[in-house]
Amino acid sequence: MALKQISSNKCFGGLQKVFEHDSVELNCKMKFAIYLPPKAETEKCPALYWLSGLSCTEQNFITKSGYHQAASEHGLVVIAADTSPRGCNIKGEDENWDFGTGAGFYVDATENPWRTNYRMYSYVTEELPQLINANFPVDPQRMSISGHSMGGHGALICALKNPGKYKSVSAFAPICNPVLCPWGKKAFSGYLGTDQSKWKAYDATYLVKAYPGSQLDILIDQGKDDNFLSDGQLLPENFIAACTEKKIPVVFRLQELLLHCNLYY
Repeated sequence: MALKQISSNKCFGGLQKVFEHDSVELNCKMKFAIYLPPKAETEKCPALYWLSGLSCTEQNFITKSGYHQAASEHGLVVIAADTSPRGCNIKGEDENWDFGTGAGFYVDATENPWRTNYRMYSYVTEELPQLINANFPVDPQRMSISGHSMGGHGALICALKNPGKYKSVSAFAPICNPVLCPWGKKAFSGYLGTDQSKWKAYDATYLVKAYPGSQLDILIDQGKDDNFLSDGQLLPENFIAACTEKKIPVVFRLQELLLHCNLYY
């Protein structure tokens, strides 16, 4: 699959690049960002996939997070995906910030008119890693995933639905139980239909209850003063309870004085 380089910038001895390609899963052109540390010039490196939150693109994480120095020092390739298909000309896709463009929710849609393009789950778990493995010096056996908010939800479900695929999963202020929160209900009813039993296949709290027990390191960072935590959008307590019941270890860190946007990238 042909890649078109959009930009390349030197950063902490490595290169921060952005590429565009024609996505088979999403039936549109997609962009992704990739940081290649100095070590990638001579050997294959572990890869970390980053999934951003609502309304973001591949740019938010690479321009605002400040991760490059750590990635350079540890020899880590970091891939930042976009959050949805773009420019699909679907009626209504640009009307809301929490549904449609910028809000793919990392599911494979089953409902019209979304099912043709909105297949972000298959894109981030299959198509994008295959593309990265074929074109960049990464070690496919050392792959992890992380994300924030909607992207934290995406990271958790990708890891839980694919035992053994990821060495670790970390999530910042993730949407942990979307079948019970307003964001999740809106997205899942639109993308997956009204049968709520189908929603559970993309809900981390339900997925962890059925997780087969393969070793997985889970870390969740959550801001204590996050307004979306108090509003019932994130529901980490439900996920922690499910992990405890299943005896799956999870590190949950409640950080002081952090709002949702402070964790955003």
